[in-house]
Amino acid sequence: MKRIFKLLLKTALVLLALAVAAVLIAKLALHRPTPQPGEPPRGYASAKQILAAIALGELKLVKLNPPLPNGVAEQKDLEYGRVGERPLLLDLYSPTGLSNAVPGLIFIHGGAWRSGQRQDYRVYTTHFATRGYVVATISYRLLQEAPFPAAVEDAKCAVRWMRANAAKLHVDPDRIAVLGGSAGGHLSMMVGYAPDHPELEGRGGHAGVSSRVAAVVNFYGPADLTTPFAQASSLVKDFLGGKSYAEAPDLYRQASPLFHLKAGAPPTLTFHGTIDDVVPIDQADALTAKLNALKVPCEYARLEGWPHAMDASQPVNDYSKARVEAFLLKHLAAR
Repeated sequence: MKRIFKLLLKTALVLLALAVAAVLIAKLALHRPTPQPGEPPRGYASAKQILAAIALGELKLVKLNPPLPNGVAEQKDLEYGRVGERPLLLDLYSPTGLSNAVPGLIFIHGGAWRSGQRQDYRVYTTHFATRGYVVATISYRLLQEAPFPAAVEDAKCAVRWMRANAAKLHVDPDRIAVLGGSAGGHLSMMVGYAPDHPELEGRGGHAGVSSRVAAVVNFYGPADLTTPFAQASSLVKDFLGGKSYAEAPDLYRQASPLFHLKAGAPPTLTFHGTIDDVVPIDQADALTAKLNALKVPCEYARLEGWPHAMDASQPVNDYSKARVEAFLLKHLAAR
């Protein structure tokens, strides 16, 4: 019995040593030097390695519901438009004590056009309000309620609402930007690249007010829904009312920001990770190539080793906020 006990104890110690060694090896494999200020955070070889880094505490995630900072006023559930009896709502964050007009930012959440909520962007709205911006985060009709172009119409209505109420909000109507991730990135580009488009305007209210914006920030949004990857996507098909590309190629083009892009489009900042398996990196590559060909001012944060929704991680989120702020200061500076 004593011999068996010693054998079990020895086995347990060996297993414990192996487990500790495995953790140390994993930590060494995941460890990377801290990037210099302004450098993008170093990525990972795969999504599995990212999950391991999160599990080991090497990679921190952002807090999606940070407390309201001092000096920021919050207004929830403001109605920015109405479609029939359906109210369209937003939350607004403003620096307290504003007396002069400042730039306005409108954040558009992601979720494959079928889920997500405006509160998802509180981590950004509260931050940029502390930096002197009036910031809205909007809800819009999801595809279960109404397919394309409903979400685009709603996003454009939010711009018209902010412009129509600019004096009351202390917003400069000529310095409004749209920002969004994934489906929200797609909608931000549609707003920016198809301003005052007759087929995409008029719903929700504020008719006759321009939906033109001064800048676009696109986090890993799809720019071209006509590619083979997008054609094969059930999400894209659902967004477009259940129609396949073979049935409605013109509809897929109309819903693609890339086909609305022209010279004179608003300056654009794009973030995209090279191991994104939801929206392929070639979407951002093609977008940036066309922006450059048209000589539209643009910046491209092509982040090696990061996946879709990469800004849910603290290092990418910190980098993104700093990069967005520098971009906005450059393109929304007071005239």
